[in-house]
Amino acid sequence: MSGDVVRIATVYYAATTLVTFALYAWDKRAARNGERRVSERTLHLWAWLGGGVGALAGQMILRHKSQRMGFVLSAWLALGAHAGVWWWLNSG
Repeated sequence: MSGDVVRIATVYYAATTLVTFALYAWDKRAARNGERRVSERTLHLWAWLGGGVGALAGQMILRHKSQRMGFVLSAWLALGAHAGVWWWLNSG
């Protein structure tokens, strides 16, 4: 795999991780303050777009959605799916 692809992927995953973590933080703050929340669909979507690490970090560090098994499972499955695709792309 070329160095350019690796650099682009690194930037992409860093960005989606940061956005996903920020969405978890925003939703946690909104929940505490009785404000408009981030939709569950949006949180799942960002995890599946590549922000699985950000979702897991939000669950562990912020303790947000960590008791909702659907969120925990979805984040791990998203992370595993992305890792599996990268493994497959690099195994050939």
